[in-house]
Amino acid sequence: MGESKKNNNNSLKTELVFGKHNYKFMFIGLACIALGFILMSGGGSDDPNVFSDAIFSWRRIRLAPALVIIGFGIQVYAILSKPKTD
Repeated sequence: MGESKKNNNNSLKTELVFGKHNYKFMFIGLACIALGFILMSGGGSDDPNVFSDAIFSWRRIRLAPALVIIGFGIQVYAILSKPKTD
């Protein structure tokens, strides 16, 4: 009787919620989001009395938010796509 329980525990496999395909796209989306937030940072002035126009650069206004939105889109795709079965 103890032997059947032992064999039964070995036959149980831990199944992940998502497949390898999904996790790959999740990490790609996470990297896109992180890169977008990194590109948004900076542009401030060390002296509070001096205004810097660097905060209005194309990189901070257009590119970085677009990367963040694309990253979130990739995350949605990764969550909603069915894992590939082999």
